[in-house]
Formats: sequence, structure tokens, C-alpha cells
Amino acid sequence: MKRSFLLCGAAMAVLASHVVIPFSARAEDHAPHTDTAATKRPPAAFDFSPQQKISDGTVTVRGQKIAYQAVAGTLIVHPQDWDDATPEKTSKPEDEPVAAMFYVAYFKKGVKSTERPITFVYNGGPGSATVWLHMGAFGPRRIVTADDAHTAAAPYKLIDNDDSLLDVTDLVFIDAPGTGFGRLGGKDKEKAFYGTDPDAWAFTDFIAQFLGRYRRYNSPKYLYGESYGTTRSAIVANMLKQEKEIDLNGVMLLSQILDYDNSIDRPQNNPSVDQPYVLALPSFAATAWYHHKLPQQPADLKAFLHEVEHFALTDYTSALQDGTAISDARFSEIATRLHAYTGLPVEYIKHANLRVNGGEFEKTLMGDEDIDTGRLDSRFSGASIDPLSQRPFYDPMDSSMGSAYLSTFNDYVRDALHYGGENPTGTYEDYKPSAHSIGKWSFTHEQPDSPHSDRGLPNVLPDLAMAMKENPLLRVQLNQGYFDLGTPYFEGVFEMRHLPIPRKLAGNIEIHQYMSGHMVYAHAPALKELHDNAADFIRRTDNLHG
Repeated sequence: MKRSFLLCGAAMAVLASHVVIPFSARAEDHAPHTDTAATKRPPAAFDFSPQQKISDGTVTVRGQKIAYQAVAGTLIVHPQDWDDATPEKTSKPEDEPVAAMFYVAYFKKGVKSTERPITFVYNGGPGSATVWLHMGAFGPRRIVTADDAHTAAAPYKLIDNDDSLLDVTDLVFIDAPGTGFGRLGGKDKEKAFYGTDPDAWAFTDFIAQFLGRYRRYNSPKYLYGESYGTTRSAIVANMLKQEKEIDLNGVMLLSQILDYDNSIDRPQNNPSVDQPYVLALPSFAATAWYHHKLPQQPADLKAFLHEVEHFALTDYTSALQDGTAISDARFSEIATRLHAYTGLPVEYIKHANLRVNGGEFEKTLMGDEDIDTGRLDSRFSGASIDPLSQRPFYDPMDSSMGSAYLSTFNDYVRDALHYGGENPTGTYEDYKPSAHSIGKWSFTHEQPDSPHSDRGLPNVLPDLAMAMKENPLLRVQLNQGYFDLGTPYFEGVFEMRHLPIPRKLAGNIEIHQYMSGHMVYAHAPALKELHDNAADFIRRTDNLHG
């Protein structure tokens, strides 16, 4: 799942065209495939050539009925040093690493490409498919899940999405290499694509190919990345400019992490760097507020968080910087303040030396009830598998919604988009929500204009800054959930304030927060706000209006 932590001149020939199957169709209308000789054939080799299936549909968004064409398919990408003029660099062409990247695109009918924005959308991971943003946020159909509790088992409910962004932009949902119906091939294939810079190049190559194949180079262009997808977006925005000479109109970030040294997941492994504790504190406070664990419950969350943010950047920062030189009185004073803002016991905070990481907070806040809070969305909670452990063994939010998303998408992609059924050889095609690549991922990143700047953990603030400086009209929108402990909202605010850009370009950045978690769209009222903010952002920056 999404966890851990998003040319050719001629148009592509259509391989198949279908009519959308109504979602109200009964189960008996789709009889299971019988066991024939075809199903017993040996699996065929994966076809590393572009694929395409086309269907049609309609959706009503904010009262506007939109007829669209859907395209599900794959595009083929290669590592950055691959040369299309001389591709055979090894003794065997089949040894060349290659990735077929799966995508689903939605195009509004009857609109010229120069008059219609296009937005490339992806989740993070790294190594995640984009089923979450596709089926939970902006696609024409949306899965209905419980707000802050476990969604009941099937049958799940799929509805027309009144919050789809098809009212303002065409959409391309891209699955990362090795996920979805995409596959990797060739020698050293994982090394070629499972890394911060190789992944960014794959998406850059994909986007450039897509613009050429579908004649969209002259459309207003946007990136929309979630979680690790924001890390990717910063690099891709700069790569598109540097390598392809493509200016973007805007970059939309959801649940941002651009500097991994700010992560609250394991900051104890980086002693002397106390910034993660400072930036996570407001999200700890929001979580304690939501679960009514504060000694005194404020009525106004936003006013409360402003107070916590000020404390975090002033008294708390100063105390942490004192290290072991802090006086006993000051140490006790800060621990008491942290108790007031987080609900954690004073003695626990002292024992943690005023530094509580994300897993410890998730385990301890409701630990007296043997309950863990969620990491990606701390509104969720679940029974502790091991009440004595230092951190939760699972994410309650993850386990609450995963089945609903994957079950629904597996039917939708086959019934409505006509992709992923058995191929002519009878081989079943598996949709992979994750590449399970986190343990193989190379997080080293070479910052722009800085040869040999590879770092163990990426900091892509220079990449986004370079893209903004070379394209001073580029606009950036940051969207965040208050209850996100994976990428705390104040971390994103801090990073935006510390982009190495001229101060006058800071006005190109806007920030929105929501009463939700990492997947902001999991909370229906927040999804409506998310849509409205994105739609307004696109209308203001697409150069088509006014």
C-alpha cells in the first residue's frame, strides 16, 4: 500500500475500445471465467510495449455534467542514461532495465487541449500505486469509507465523485514503477528504478512522453503529489525544466516531506538535531485534543495550535538546544508545558528527556487503554498488539481502509476501464498496490548544481527552489491535515518558510490545513475543501481566464 513512510508525434493507436459497464450491473451479469485449456498455458512474457484501453463515462461535479474519455494503459520508461538512438548497450538487449508504468487518464470531451489544463497525480511510498488519490480524492468515482473508524467489510460503496477535479482539469493518475499493472524488466531493474533520483527521472520521462503522445505540450500543466510524492514533485518540477525545458503552471503538494532530517519517525538516530521534535509538537497537540486527552480541553483548535506553534519555536526550541546544560527547574517547567500540550504524563516526558518521537507518542497517548493511535491519521485508533512495545505494530488508519480501496479498484479497473482482465494467453494480471521497495530504496539524492552532494536522506528543498527561481511564475500550493503524524503539518510550514528562494517568491506559495490526517480526503468535509482549493488554484494559474 502507499505506506512507509506518490515524443512520439503520432497519437498512440487504440488497441481496444469499450463502452463503460454500469456500476449497477448485477453480479450474475459477470460470470466467472471457466477453467479452460487457455488458463493452463504457461505464463507469457510481459509485453514491454505501450498498452492502451479506451472507455467513456460521465460524472457530475458541482452540478456540471462532464462527459469524459478514460484511457488505461502503460508507457515505457528507461533509466536516465538510456539513449533511444543506441539502446543496446549490453550484449543482450533484454538485459537493458526497463519499466512499464501503468496510468489511468481522464480527458473531458469536446475541449481543445490548449484550453484544458492537465494534472499529473501520484501517491508516494516510495513505491506506491496511486489508487488512493484516484479512488479517494479526484477520480470520477469515489470509494466511501468510515470517517475515523474501521470500514466494514464488503460490499463496499462506490459513488460518483462530486469532488473530482475533472471540472477544471484533465487528470492522469500514475502508478510508480513496479506497481499497479506496470512491471520492471532487465538486468539490475530494481537498482535502475528504486531510488530517489531514478524514480524522479522515470516520472519525468513518463510525463514528457505523455505530453507528446497525447498532444498536450501546450496545455497548462500541474503536478499533484502526496507524501513521498511531494519529495518526487520537487525533483520532477526541476527535472522537467532542466532536462525537458518544460515550465509548469503549478505544483500541488499534499502531506509534504521535502527534508527527511525533519521526520519525527526516528529522530533519535540523529542526535543533536532536535528540529523534528519541535515541528511535530503541534500535531501531537492536535491529536491529544481530538481524543480529549489534554488536561484542559480548548474549545478552539486553531487558536490552541497557534499557541503551541509559538511555544515550539521559542521556549521548547531553546530548551532542547541547551541539551544537558538545561537547569533542573527549566527542565521541569518545559516537561509540565509539554504535558499541557500533549496529554503525556510529566514523568514520561522527563524520562524521554523532553524528546518523544512519533511512534512513542502513538503508543503512549492512549496506552492506559491498550490503544494505539494512527500514524497517518491519528483520529484513528486500534487495539495494541503488544502493549509493552515502544511503538505500534500497525497503523490503525491503514488497516481501516486498505481493503475497501483495493477491492473496489480491482473491480472498477476491470469492469469500467476494461484493463487487467485475463490476457489472450489466459494469464491473470495482478494489480500491485505496492512495490514493497522501501527496503531496497536508495534515498541518496544529488541536489541541483551541486555535484557529489549525495546524502543518505534526501533534502529536495533546493530542487523546488531551483524550479521556482528559473520559472518565477511557478505557483505552489501546500495542503496538510492537522492529524498527520507521518508528515506533521508544521514541518511542511517550516520547510516552505525555509526554501532557498528570494523573499519576493514566497508570495507564490499558499498553505491550507484541514481537519483530517495524511490522506486529507478520507474526511468527506475536508475533501470538499481540498477540491475547492485545488480548483481555485488551477483557475488562478492556468492562464486561460482573464
